[in-house]
Amino acid sequence: MYIFSLPAGSPRHIRTAMAILVLTLAVAGCASVPPPNDSMNLAQNQLQMARDAGAADYAPVDLGFAQDKFQQAQAAMAERKYADAANLAEESRADAELAQAKARLGAARAQIQNKVQENTRLRQQGEQAAAAAQAPQPAPPSSAPPTEDMPAPSSSVLSAPPADGFQTVPDTVQQPAANLQGGQP
Repeated sequence: MYIFSLPAGSPRHIRTAMAILVLTLAVAGCASVPPPNDSMNLAQNQLQMARDAGAADYAPVDLGFAQDKFQQAQAAMAERKYADAANLAEESRADAELAQAKARLGAARAQIQNKVQENTRLRQQGEQAAAAAQAPQPAPPSSAPPTEDMPAPSSSVLSAPPADGFQTVPDTVQQPAANLQGGQP
């Protein structure tokens, strides 16, 4: 170990300044940045929320950036480079937050697209139903008696009316037999 000492003939204020400098460097060298556990936890939570929001489908590039930076932050933690780890964890959190926002936007757009398609389908069905209602429909066959007047028979079936206005009935109709007990028919 080497101990630094000023030459004996140096002025006192230079020795004092040098002592303060050495003391400052010693304190700064001993002081270390604490591990950024909170930053790492926040970044990890934000990554999970981005995955849950569907970032793998809607924002895979941003989610990949966030995961890469989180892995780099973990490597920096393992090397005890806590300042670098804190910075990388913060960048990972920000990228994951962006991926989550893009995923929500993508999901909302997909829902809107589905609703537009459903509305278009329903509109087409309504237009088809309206067109079908306006077109004349043939009457369905039914067993109920017709409510319309029956058509008249053709003229070939009917004979011309007699000149005196009466029509005679042919004699082919048989009279009922007389009652043998003297009753009227």
